[in-house]
Amino acid sequence: MTPRSFEVLAIGRVGVDLYPLQSGVGLADVTSFGKFLGGSAGNVAVAAARYGHSAALISRVGADPFGVFVRRSLTELGVDADLVTTDPGLPTPVTFCELFPPDDFPLYFYRYPTAPDLRVGPGEIPPVAVTESRLLWTTLTGLSAEPSRTAHATAWELRHAAGGEDRHTVIDLDYRPMFWRTEDDATRAADAALAASTVAIGNRDECRVAVGETDPDRAADALLERGIELAIVKQGPRGVLGATADERVVVPPTPVEVVNGLGAGDAFGGAVCHGLLMGWSLNRTLRFASAAGAFVAGYLECASAMPTETQVRHVIGEVTG
Repeated sequence: MTPRSFEVLAIGRVGVDLYPLQSGVGLADVTSFGKFLGGSAGNVAVAAARYGHSAALISRVGADPFGVFVRRSLTELGVDADLVTTDPGLPTPVTFCELFPPDDFPLYFYRYPTAPDLRVGPGEIPPVAVTESRLLWTTLTGLSAEPSRTAHATAWELRHAAGGEDRHTVIDLDYRPMFWRTEDDATRAADAALAASTVAIGNRDECRVAVGETDPDRAADALLERGIELAIVKQGPRGVLGATADERVVVPPTPVEVVNGLGAGDAFGGAVCHGLLMGWSLNRTLRFASAAGAFVAGYLECASAMPTETQVRHVIGEVTG
């Protein structure tokens, strides 16, 4: 039986990652792959579960063996998969990548003609779970097509109408140009998402698309002006900036020997969820999230590499032995 609410409820992309077992080789020459659970929203839900939070995902998969794998993997990794339904007409999405460490990891999405997660409609938004969960995680990608766009609007309207304190509504500004007809469409969608959210997370290019700014401080200011309570701007080798109306913190990156950088952002996001739910300071939350991202960047896979709190604290140096 699905619980009525969760500490973290995510909506969005989930699928299968087929990542090469050879690094430094293009896909044309790769000979073998590893199969892993993937997809941004699914990864964040797994990360939250690894920290001991009740977590669930609203999404869809295909009526195929990969769909069985996704639902089974979510459950094994601690995520409630009861709200992941089956789409009879579309295959489960598959994503390939190429590995050119430390900073080049081209992605190839197989989500045609559309993806099951973009077919989630407003009727699949559970009112009690959406209104009572402590943290709702959404992504800009979820607004790239209907009926998912309307489903997200429905969730935000329900959450806004319910009110309440000590709850967070997060938008991950994960702009992927291949999912949009035009960049202007993504900017308009970001306007709606920011108006409905309390926390925004994005890198400098994603902030450019959302609010027209790439300078981290100006981007943070623009996000706060839209009504965001916490703006987080990822700056790559310059670390990460977090800003509220009263505080501004910059945390340097955590050093790591990168194997695959693709899961780092979702690990970062899941760790931010943990810090928010635990009531940590902004500095502690960002330090922890940076270390979580670095931890996952040291592995090939994404979801199944998400760390526990103890593992992250080891990276930070808070735990010895």
